[in-house]
Amino acid sequence: MNTKASPKAPLPVSSPDVDRLEGRSLRARTEPMSVLPLGDGLYEVESASDSTYLVDLEAGRCTCPDHVFRGSRCKHVRRVAIEITDGRTPPPGEIALECHDCDAPVFVDEDEAIEPAYCAEHTIQPGDTVVDRETGDRLTVVDVSAYRADAVDIPAADRTVADYWTNENYDPDVPVVGAVYPHANVEPNGVVPSSLRVYVFPRTRLKKGSPDRRG
Repeated sequence: MNTKASPKAPLPVSSPDVDRLEGRSLRARTEPMSVLPLGDGLYEVESASDSTYLVDLEAGRCTCPDHVFRGSRCKHVRRVAIEITDGRTPPPGEIALECHDCDAPVFVDEDEAIEPAYCAEHTIQPGDTVVDRETGDRLTVVDVSAYRADAVDIPAADRTVADYWTNENYDPDVPVVGAVYPHANVEPNGVVPSSLRVYVFPRTRLKKGSPDRRG
């Protein structure tokens, strides 16, 4: 599972705030650092000098010399706390994954984290319009399943969704999504008209939104 670190950069801070900050608090904000959540309340901090330290936020501990030898609440512990408050880094109990479609960080419960992950903009629900990456066709989602593409059979083809030849470029362990052609107005949890056949796709084959206009 690929967790996402915050960008290595100074944090935004206004001039009046800089004037009020001192010592470690000032360095925690103004030095370029990145924070990587590891789970179990642990965070890896890469400092401005490219050194990496392990922070146990709930215990207030860090492996840097400032904490180990001086017992100080070092700039790395402070940086993690600031980033959590600012929404750049997930709090203990959550981890950050990359959205499959845009690479934006997605905060999820560390015990329920599965990939692919999607941000709010790219999450799909029944009734949403999606586009088939292979054909550019527009479809309407009728179901988002928890079943994997390599565990769902296509009876007419005598193979799984993952084994179907047009899905060979997509991971077999992603969930499947049911959708209909042509585009229809299907309300969330609504009844699918019997005249519409439901097709199943690997989740990563579909993207949320409208097809590109051509001509």
